[in-house]
Amino acid sequence: MGLLQPEMGLLFWMCLAFGIVLFVLCKWGFPVIVKSIEERRKYIDSSIEAAQQAEEKLRKITETSQALIESAEAQKQQILRDIAKERERIVSEAKEKAEKEGARIIAEAKRAAEVEREDILRDARNQISTIAIAICERLLRGELADKEKQTKLAERLLDELENNNTGN
Repeated sequence: MGLLQPEMGLLFWMCLAFGIVLFVLCKWGFPVIVKSIEERRKYIDSSIEAAQQAEEKLRKITETSQALIESAEAQKQQILRDIAKERERIVSEAKEKAEKEGARIIAEAKRAAEVEREDILRDARNQISTIAIAICERLLRGELADKEKQTKLAERLLDELENNNTGN
């Protein structure tokens, strides 16, 4: 016999061995293999589902974080605007206070200068009047020492007063 024509006995024993192996595989091997494949398929399906859920959660978290970042940026801009307004208000108030204080100080200095000027003028008038009285006193002593000169002076003063009263 050759390789291409097997003998009948050999063919029988080969079919019988194949049948036994096939029976054993069908009875105990294939269910284990199919169960293993099914478990593997379930594991892969659950992994894919978990990955999809994780991806969805990640997308939601990314959206949430982006919204938070935008909100924080908007709050930051609002705070910066508020700070700028507050700074302008404070600077404006400080300028206004400085102007008022400057005006007050200038007015006070003018009043103090006016008071000082009046004091100086009053003092000068007092000194001038004291000097004038002293000069007049000496002049009058010299002129009033003689009775005739006193009379002439009194008449002259009366004439001047009459001229002034009639002129007004």
